[in-house]
Amino acid sequence: MGVNMKNYVKVAAFLGLSAATLCASGWRIPEQSLNGTALGTAYVANANGADASYYNPANMVWMDEYSRIETAMTYINLTNIKYTDVTGLVNNSTEEHFYLPTFHYVSSPYENWRFGLSVVVPGGLSKRWEDAYAKSTAEEFTIKIMEINPNVAYKVNDKLSLAFGLRGIYITGIIKAQNEPFYKNDMEADSIEFGYNLALSYKPIKNLTLATTYRSNVDLNVNGDANGNVGAHPFSTSVEAMMPLPAVLTLAAAYTMDKTTIEFVFERTYWSRYKEINFNFGDKLLDSNLGKARPKNWEDVNAYRIGVTHKYSNKLTLMAGFSIDKNPAPSNTIGFEMPDSDAKLYSCGIEYKVNNDMKIGLAYLYDQKESRTINNRRNQADINTGVNGKYEDAAAHLLTLSLKYKF
Repeated sequence: MGVNMKNYVKVAAFLGLSAATLCASGWRIPEQSLNGTALGTAYVANANGADASYYNPANMVWMDEYSRIETAMTYINLTNIKYTDVTGLVNNSTEEHFYLPTFHYVSSPYENWRFGLSVVVPGGLSKRWEDAYAKSTAEEFTIKIMEINPNVAYKVNDKLSLAFGLRGIYITGIIKAQNEPFYKNDMEADSIEFGYNLALSYKPIKNLTLATTYRSNVDLNVNGDANGNVGAHPFSTSVEAMMPLPAVLTLAAAYTMDKTTIEFVFERTYWSRYKEINFNFGDKLLDSNLGKARPKNWEDVNAYRIGVTHKYSNKLTLMAGFSIDKNPAPSNTIGFEMPDSDAKLYSCGIEYKVNNDMKIGLAYLYDQKESRTINNRRNQADINTGVNGKYEDAAAHLLTLSLKYKF
């Protein structure tokens, strides 16, 4: 196998399998309910429905004596991304469409205790490229992550509450790369792992709530199969890798003035744990060529969010949000698998009270990614040794429909 061929296959394998975590965080999906979408997830201190089980379970103890459920469906549209290389070569990704169902439940109180359950899709999505250059490392990445999150909250007193939860996470992915007739690489991998989450809410005065939540890091020990060919030589073997799903800390404050609540959220994602990715192939010959650690060196990043909730009338509630979201990947690790960049998010939504027990709602969010120029090409005479060009036009549209019911 020639030097250039080895480089092609190494890039395809390394970038392909690392997409499992890239899509889960760089493209995290924090919008897991009507209010989550409408407020751009500036919804922690003021979480007040069944979805509090996910966003801030400590708030469950402040609700009335009824049980609550919320079911929602979110449609996600990822626009195509345009990449223009310094050589003039242009590549375009495909436009992607997804439907993500979510479910939340909060029980009626039992003395000072309250229980909740959330079933969510906190990350994943997909990226596919149409042109040969991008397909050589990123023909397709389709990653799905499901989380089952039971929670319990305890009311310490009328001002303070605490909560604890368990996270059961299932991740599955299909990863493809090809540059025929030189090589083709198709991989499938999955993993089931566990973590925890903590929450605290404090009401120093009547109209002010302070809150903090923490979702633990979860190491995803992904196992799967790699199949394909290198030239005329086919391969079929096992592959495994360990990749972190990072810890997330939020600090939030919500203040209510008459019918309007304003919330500020600071969010920090601890991506500095993601220093490298290392793969182990069952085939020793393949592992000797492809099973070397690849540096990532991601950074801890912050997000800043503001949300406004206004009770327009007894039946109608209006919501809007704005966020600034930083991306964790340094320029020397960016490739076609996930050309992420800093983003601004704009959101809005309405909720209508059908009767005393039922509410329906609609929310929209626009995620606008900044253009990003990258030059990590190690050999400027060979485009297959990295990227030297500009990614632009990346964006996402989210539309959430919701039904809430208390009983």
